[in-house]
Amino acid sequence: MLSRVLTDENRKRISDILFYLALTIELVLMIVEKSEIHIGFESYVFRVTFLLTLIAMVIMKRTKREWIVTSALMVFTFVCYELSGKNDLLRVAVFLMAARDIDLKKAMKYSFFVSLSGFSLIALLSILGVLGDIVRVADYGRGIPDEARLVLGFGHPNTLFGCVYVLVLMWLWIYGEKASLLMHAALILISFVFASLTKSRTGMIVLAMTLVLGLLIRLVPKISDFKALYVLEGLFIPGVCISTAVIAASYAGNFYTGIGLKIPRWFWRLEEIINYRISSLYYGVEDRGGVLHKWRLFAGHTADGYFDMGWVRLFYWYGIIPTALIVVAMLLVMYVCYKKRDMWTMLIILSVSVYTIVEATFVSRYIGRAFFLLIAGVYLGELIKGKNHD
Repeated sequence: MLSRVLTDENRKRISDILFYLALTIELVLMIVEKSEIHIGFESYVFRVTFLLTLIAMVIMKRTKREWIVTSALMVFTFVCYELSGKNDLLRVAVFLMAARDIDLKKAMKYSFFVSLSGFSLIALLSILGVLGDIVRVADYGRGIPDEARLVLGFGHPNTLFGCVYVLVLMWLWIYGEKASLLMHAALILISFVFASLTKSRTGMIVLAMTLVLGLLIRLVPKISDFKALYVLEGLFIPGVCISTAVIAASYAGNFYTGIGLKIPRWFWRLEEIINYRISSLYYGVEDRGGVLHKWRLFAGHTADGYFDMGWVRLFYWYGIIPTALIVVAMLLVMYVCYKKRDMWTMLIILSVSVYTIVEATFVSRYIGRAFFLLIAGVYLGELIKGKNHD
């Protein structure tokens, strides 16, 4: 009886409904979190979305090979949860596996327009004087006591710019290949305006790089056929991101622990440029856990502090082995991009990876922030199933 009800078509329909319901809740929760509204029951909502995606994952028809991989991943992320007290990786793993059969273009468009609508509403409420400031004057640690920066109800200018950055990345992935040059120019202009008004220096540099490369891919589509570019990026991203995390955590451990080392002048200049993000690895959390010598193979329950520098936060929050698994998953997605000749997804991976060196926007409990998980879920699902992309 059950087998007649759970036909392949019904399995697909039910899992899609459950997945989109979970995705919608995650997106709405992320949008609310970006605003000046503060809620204290996120953990209960996360349990609901986890249950929805878990049911969607279980309902889906899988081969023996897929079930082996799924079971291994579930066990591993559950162990991470038990050791660290954070269920983030378990939730993400189930979300990825539940996303396997979605219409990726449709899901990305849905996420884009829900996010755009939510962010626009936050800005509108700010402009109308209902919720949040339009401009916030404060000392942002740059030596300017009363610096005015645009916030539009998002609480902090970097949060506002981060939302613009995410929308730009989604737009590039969805429309970049076929959009007119005029649309690309408009996107560059909008990005420049927000970058100037929020004065987010780091984000401005990464976004500028992304827009230039996006325009280059649009003008020279043949770039997508250059196999060497995929290989070079596959070597560049983990090499640069991991090494910068190790170096920053090492500097924090050597220069701020009071062991008497003389701090060179160039280091202070670097700290000034990145707004003292390295010092926050030491002073930003009670257990000083961001420094290199405190990294563990698996993070413990005490690793619950917050600081920028997202790659360091990955090692601190989850541990060396879980972060290594995240890097492997990223490389597997890049391998699928190589097989598909998908340079647009490679651009997103490059941009997010570099951005995460200094920012921790995407290292978060909020799955709704990480739109690229949709791509990863579909691509990893295809790889596990052994789908041929040639």
